[in-house]
Amino acid sequence: MIRYLLNKTLLSMKKRYDYDVRYMQDILQTDVKTFLKFMGFQTMSAHSGNLPAAPLFAARIRTILWDDCGPCTQLIVNMALEARVSPETVRAIIDKDLSQLPEDVALVTEFTDLVLAHNPEADDLREKILALWGKEGLISIGYAISSTRVYPALKYTLGYGSACSRIQIPDQSLPSAPLAEPAPASDKT
Repeated sequence: MIRYLLNKTLLSMKKRYDYDVRYMQDILQTDVKTFLKFMGFQTMSAHSGNLPAAPLFAARIRTILWDDCGPCTQLIVNMALEARVSPETVRAIIDKDLSQLPEDVALVTEFTDLVLAHNPEADDLREKILALWGKEGLISIGYAISSTRVYPALKYTLGYGSACSRIQIPDQSLPSAPLAEPAPASDKT
């Protein structure tokens, strides 16, 4: 019965966001306990703390662009639009057009990229984030960055990450490709 109810939730998500939930259904059908552990990431990724929607989605969108080439990115874009982040802001976050973003959104956009690149220049921006939103805001950004990376990694691991697509924003279509170059395969001969 619980498997049936959880699958109904997944089908609702599929319909709401036009998102392929097969990888989650695969986990659910394999083992309910394992699926419930996966749901812990849902709780973590939904955390917003005291952050407004636009900075929160700046962290999520910039993160997903590092690891995904379409479907997960589109899901987060759709969620940002649903949270009333304007299409223009979403586009500027994707394009990293900092001059078109409010100062707080530009700050999180830049900070996220520096964190993902393990760049020590993130330290200066971290202080600005702490001044704006305190530790709670910084933790919310940390949750957004770390939990967002789970989904594409899991999809690719399970064999569901091969679909690439253009990102759709109202009246616009953008190409999508991961920002980070994959590490070269090690040659162990």
